Amino acid sequence: MRVADFDFELPQHLIATAPAEPRDAARLLVYRRATGAIEHRTVRDLPGLLQAGDLMVFNDTRVCPWRLRGRRPGGGAVECLILQLDAAHGIAAPVARGSGYFRPGNKLREGMELAMEDGRLVIALRERLGGGRWTFELRDAGGDVHGALERVGRAPLPPYIARGADEDVARDRARYQTVFARNPGAVAAPTAGLHFTEPLLAELRTRGIEQSFVTLHVGEGTFLPVRAETVEQHVMHREDYVLPEGTAQAVDAARARGGRVVAVGTTACRTLETCAASGRCVAAGSGSSQIFLYPGHGPQVVDVLFTNFHLPQSTLLMLVASMVGREEILRVYAEAIREGYRFYSFGDAMLIA
Repeated sequence: MRVADFDFELPQHLIATAPAEPRDAARLLVYRRATGAIEHRTVRDLPGLLQAGDLMVFNDTRVCPWRLRGRRPGGGAVECLILQLDAAHGIAAPVARGSGYFRPGNKLREGMELAMEDGRLVIALRERLGGGRWTFELRDAGGDVHGALERVGRAPLPPYIARGADEDVARDRARYQTVFARNPGAVAAPTAGLHFTEPLLAELRTRGIEQSFVTLHVGEGTFLPVRAETVEQHVMHREDYVLPEGTAQAVDAARARGGRVVAVGTTACRTLETCAASGRCVAAGSGSSQIFLYPGHGPQVVDVLFTNFHLPQSTLLMLVASMVGREEILRVYAEAIREGYRFYSFGDAMLIA
């Protein structure tokens, strides 16, 4: 299967740069696998589209505010996305070692010290890794690196969402975080989860639709394009996950009562499938997932998928296609484009039922 076979034309004006307000006001395209029928709804219609006894599984990873702006010696602007911090040295210590990505065009050299944000945070560059990536030491004048990042760090918005000098840092951080986020570690949001509000979650529970959580920390690989010519040649990036015992038991219970397992987002889907066990259940555990779902290698545990609309030729589009087929997903996406659905992180949603 060629990667190019997953291409499609996406008009620029359909790329969302801001979320719907409120979150559950986003549009929802419903695709019925049994018939191929398409319905046009909104996310707040979801309780009526699922069934009592279904189990929804959410990704509760928390996005770290690790995008920083600063200045080079001499005054040139610089922007960094921290990819990881070395826990062995303690993120709350005065010095934390890590790695990060700097925007192309930043003129950097080993040994350079960069004053970030309010000037109290300093990044001391150590080793160039290539591709805009560096190892560094991060210091805070107050001796609390973690506190400083929480105070001045910015949301790691995707690069197509441009922000100028007047960006509202607090607003972006709030909007690029799910309402149920609790386990820090992601450098990008599990975007399907951004559509949910507390009232919507409460209504789902009232309707008898159960809710459980997994954690998959979305990593830098989510930004990387597929460079292989064929789907089968592509090697997925690794992301850390945790599937709690309570979630495994909830899947068992859903199977026993005839309910469906509904994955909220591709990250929840990949975590469930990483932990797939006999009887279309899952085994609790943690580790690093590199699972790649594509047509012919689709989900074994997940019955229903709630997801956003994804990039052409992306592994996320291939995952969605694994549930309905390549030609069918391209037909559905063509319908979404004709109907003006918004794409990507802040875009509209799709329910494959």
